Amino acid sequence: MKKFSVKTIVAIGIGAALFFVLGRFVSIPSPVPNTTINVQYGLLAFMSVIYGPLAGALMGLIGHALIDFSFGWGIWWSWVIASAVYGLLMGIAGTTRKLHHEIGKDSILPFNICQVISHIFSWGVVAPILDIVIYQEPMEKLFAQGLFAGISNAVTTAIVGTLLCLAYAAAKPKAGSLKQDKE
Repeated sequence: MKKFSVKTIVAIGIGAALFFVLGRFVSIPSPVPNTTINVQYGLLAFMSVIYGPLAGALMGLIGHALIDFSFGWGIWWSWVIASAVYGLLMGIAGTTRKLHHEIGKDSILPFNICQVISHIFSWGVVAPILDIVIYQEPMEKLFAQGLFAGISNAVTTAIVGTLLCLAYAAAKPKAGSLKQDKE
């Protein structure tokens, strides 16, 4: 069993807390029933790429469960699990050569391709199928919700996630940048 570093455990806590705050207080109402436009998935994608698949899955699972719990309707496990799957997939994407420790302008296209595919799978496959299996929900409604959630989450992730990646790349010290100039 892989042990987490203290840094990763703290990142999971902070990531889940930020996911909760963004999902609870910054979500935008949508025309599709019981679905909102969310900005927290950009943060989740970025954090998952940095800290890995298991950390990403836990951030999505804990953060989404807290959001559902705070609204008082109960935890909607199918969508909570879909958020965890999304974090897991983006964490796996972060282990690829192009994204692993090379976040910057060159990694924006691969990052966005991975996030779109991960959203399509999480919201177009995982969430609707689990809704059918767990809650016996009507199929037409589920795929409309999943399609809208996948598209809107992909768009907000492209904006928020890309900005976070660019900010991270700009803030990361460059090799040799801390060496003293010799006169």
